[in-house]
Amino acid sequence: MQKLILSASILPALALASCNAAATGDSAPTASTTGEMVSGEMVELQGTSPFAAESFAELDRPWALDFEPGTGRVFITEKGGTLKVMHPGTGVIGTVTGEIPSVVDERQGGLGDIVFGPNYADDGHVYLSWAQDAGGGMTVAAVGRGVMSCSDDAACTLSDFSEIWRQSRPAERKGHYSHRIVFSPDGQHMYVASGDRQEQDPAQNLDNNLGTIVRLNLDGTPAAGNPLAGQGSPRDQYWSWGHRNILGMAFAPDGELWEVEHGPAGGDELNRVMRGANYGWPTRSYGENYNGDPIPDHSADDGFAQPAIWWTPVIAPGGMIIYDGSMFADWRGQALIANLRTTSISRVTLNASANSANEASRYEFPERLRDIAQAPDGAIWVIEDGEGGRLMRLTPGSSD
Repeated sequence: MQKLILSASILPALALASCNAAATGDSAPTASTTGEMVSGEMVELQGTSPFAAESFAELDRPWALDFEPGTGRVFITEKGGTLKVMHPGTGVIGTVTGEIPSVVDERQGGLGDIVFGPNYADDGHVYLSWAQDAGGGMTVAAVGRGVMSCSDDAACTLSDFSEIWRQSRPAERKGHYSHRIVFSPDGQHMYVASGDRQEQDPAQNLDNNLGTIVRLNLDGTPAAGNPLAGQGSPRDQYWSWGHRNILGMAFAPDGELWEVEHGPAGGDELNRVMRGANYGWPTRSYGENYNGDPIPDHSADDGFAQPAIWWTPVIAPGGMIIYDGSMFADWRGQALIANLRTTSISRVTLNASANSANEASRYEFPERLRDIAQAPDGAIWVIEDGEGGRLMRLTPGSSD
């Protein structure tokens, strides 16, 4: 079941495409040095909000965040190639040293996702994605794995880092890397989103892994049981294809994988990710091309997997979680999407059996939101997009 979101009360009439949105924000970045103390500052949110928001740091174009298992430390990637660490309990922020990959910091490229591995307590493995120089002005999205060690809350080092996966062919354009990473609930497999690199057609060409979600072993090799496992590389990596630019991906408590991706001029969509499914880009979309040329909408008989919900005008989604904590207990099993264009968090209820979803509420924020994470205590953390983007902790405030 698809749902078209057009409510004028919560969506401005926007003509620009989601991925071309200019960053907002009126504060300059303040670079934090190792051992710098930071303290929370309350943030005034717009409209009626269920959150009390506290800002802990201003960062230089932050892109992703994740919590280190067992310690409470939060790690944040900055697009320019820096990895930060902060402990909310001590208020100390530092810069991770060691083998941070060299990135191409251009347009949408740079240092991307950070995710702690499912066996982190035993092996210390942390995974990073980034835009990598492929020579001749070309780039690829890459994923690597290393070992994180910390002597204190502000002194952490990444070692034994090596690349374990990359896009199968480079592209000249510096956008639509996607490169989000999630692990299966059983901790056996890694899923990586690989964007279409603004080229569209590769998403329907199975001879490359652009416009796909790949399913891998934890060392980056293709996993057994993939739908095209017997067809050689790179087809043996694919889990699904026909994707445009995935910027949020998460497993629900019932084990279902969901992703949220940018449409073109309209048609941002949330999809339940199914094994061997083709999601239709660029053959079908609920948006249209930037030049105004139409793209056929999905139809019941078009042979493609249908989005559970789509947005026109766009929300320009960033990161996404599916909440399972106790601090916002009524939201368990619901998706929370950090939005760039609408400077908001969308709360979405999910119905996997019906392949449907519903935007239950939208909460306004002062600036564009790039990523969202759930802390061990159930608090929700977000990072703002751009220079001076704030790291904020959200706890219950007024009732929704």
